[in-house]
Amino acid sequence: MKEPERGKAKGKESRQEIGPETEKKFPHLYGPVPSRRLGYSLGVDLLPFKTCSLSCAYCQLGRTMKTTVRRGRFFSEKQVLKEIEEFLKAGPRVDVITFSGSGEPSLNRSLGRLIRKIKKMTDLPVAVLTNSTLLSRPGVRQELSAADIVVPSLDAATQTVFKKINRPHPSLRADKIIDGLIRFRRQFKGRLWLEILLVRGINDSPAHLKKLKAAVEKINPDRIHLNTVVRPPAENRARPLSPEELSRIKEFFGDRAEVVAGFRKKEQDRAPRDIAQAILAIVRRRPVSLEDLEHSLGLTREELSLNLQRLLEQKKVKMVRHLDCDYFEPA
Repeated sequence: MKEPERGKAKGKESRQEIGPETEKKFPHLYGPVPSRRLGYSLGVDLLPFKTCSLSCAYCQLGRTMKTTVRRGRFFSEKQVLKEIEEFLKAGPRVDVITFSGSGEPSLNRSLGRLIRKIKKMTDLPVAVLTNSTLLSRPGVRQELSAADIVVPSLDAATQTVFKKINRPHPSLRADKIIDGLIRFRRQFKGRLWLEILLVRGINDSPAHLKKLKAAVEKINPDRIHLNTVVRPPAENRARPLSPEELSRIKEFFGDRAEVVAGFRKKEQDRAPRDIAQAILAIVRRRPVSLEDLEHSLGLTREELSLNLQRLLEQKKVKMVRHLDCDYFEPA
């Protein structure tokens, strides 16, 4: 298969430079951020902040004040497509275009059409990160089938554990979500990478892991990504597993399983002009460390530290300590 041209729209040359006047034109985009699985991922955010069907204890964006399973059209499709096209002409390296961000992407009714239109615009693969809660609906399964990569999550195999770790909308049931994943796998022709995020004392017991493994075998994903709490979570009780524990669980799940590793790709070869604006665009979507920003923006630690200090003084960001690492969040 031909390797796609990175960060370019079909038939377009990359001519423009990123500066403050262009970065502010992309309210629905963020990054490219260094993804541990996808490379440099240009995030597409289709939702108002924390529009989600779950309120996961480990969520790096905090609690969902009111969960929902009602789909809507929150933003202009035309505007989102225009931003992506302009960014691909103006921006730094992009390996994949990823629907993720402020909540559950499949809550936006425009998702399927946007995937198909983006694939006509560029050869870059399109990925969707989903919490799997709407895959019980045939229409949602059909929409996501247009993507190249789908990364659904499944943290619980029983309703009791589901409520503890994911704190779902009252209408949602773990068995229906698993059935939706099984049905989606049967029709989806792309790459399906199932993520399981493990939280100490909630979904990591041997009995529950055995039930999760049985569900995973029925779903039959191409890969199983084992993850744990890394960034500051919504609830302090959400504690991570150790590397040794994750390694043992990896062996339990078998050859398709892997522990999600740290990002080790080269830095961006083009840095933004407006460093503060670029930092804020990423921080608004997730807590980030200084190392995350180095990889994503291709800047020196000294440049980033100076700009972060200014943003701290202006009270535009705040610093939080989590697992012996400093993270920057919106103030």
